[in-house]
Amino acid sequence: AGAETVKRAVELDLASRFQESLVCYQEGIDLLLQVVKATKDEAKKHRYRQKISEYMTRAEDIKKHIEKEKQDGKYHKQIRIEENATGFSYEKLFQEYLTEVLSEVWVQDPYIRHVHQASIYLLYNFLRFCEMLVKGPCKVKTIHLLTSYDEGSGRSQQISGLEEIQQSLRNYGVTLNITFSCSIHDREIRFNNGWMIKIGRGLDYFKKPQGRFSIGYCDFDLRPCHETTVDVFHTKHTKQM
Repeated sequence: AGAETVKRAVELDLASRFQESLVCYQEGIDLLLQVVKATKDEAKKHRYRQKISEYMTRAEDIKKHIEKEKQDGKYHKQIRIEENATGFSYEKLFQEYLTEVLSEVWVQDPYIRHVHQASIYLLYNFLRFCEMLVKGPCKVKTIHLLTSYDEGSGRSQQISGLEEIQQSLRNYGVTLNITFSCSIHDREIRFNNGWMIKIGRGLDYFKKPQGRFSIGYCDFDLRPCHETTVDVFHTKHTKQM
């Protein structure tokens, strides 16, 4: 397993997919270290240690390269979510960017509305996103939401739902600023620690569950997804919307 993992790391490295490559190198090194501990043959141990040293050196080089890209504002990672894929809850997607210095978040999504034709409550998606921020480890104090008004009779329900989320967040010491625009189309999320995430479908990339008591209704890691692309960037400064 360790050999296969580092083989995949090398393939990703050669393809300039450095972030994914780094993860594979780290996992492969951990697996190979376990092999070394279990190996009695000293000659084999020596060969394993040599290879591990090479992989560790390459992993450190990749770390430095990624850090330089962040500093230069050139970092870009792309995640492809396939149709019906699972394991892409908000926690899994955003967790590595929720650092302790994160205190302010900007969400731009034109469709934080009450309900759409497939009967998935989009407000619940935004609420789940806010719950993730409240749980930490970040110390978010302010969330800015820029969205569009719901059409027709759903507007009053949309506004009352957002106001309820706003009040609930206030109980946790978090301020939610809500702004409406009739002209926005782009979807993006910005953190004041420099990370920016663009999701093709915004926060609404989950499929409708089969029923209220079906697997995946509560746990979004088990909820099938619509096909979409997630682009992650790092910039020196996060602009306000």
